Amino acid sequence: MPIQSFALALAACAIFIATSEVYATMNSKLNASATIQQNHPYAGMWVTADGYVRHNLLPNGRYDEARGRRESAYQGRYEVRGNHIDYWDDTGFTADGDFIDDVLHHGGMILYRQK
Repeated sequence: MPIQSFALALAACAIFIATSEVYATMNSKLNASATIQQNHPYAGMWVTADGYVRHNLLPNGRYDEARGRRESAYQGRYEVRGNHIDYWDDTGFTADGDFIDDVLHHGGMILYRQK
């Protein structure tokens, strides 16, 4: 019985250490992502010509999308690599787009930088 208890305690410690390492890795990746986001020129408000869709790309790597009268219709994180943007909505939806000549092409929409 004591050997089984020792083995169980040892297994629990191993799981705790492994879980701690996973969380540390996740946190470092999230922090690195936020640092990367601050180094691109695309932060700010992007709007369709009719003003219906509005993407606010925050400098901390988060976005807030409004649609019509619905403020904060979608929120999540984003990453920019070169002229390409990837979105991960907080609900699990993913999307992407490209910045071409200071215009955002995203999901069949064209968004312009709000000045």
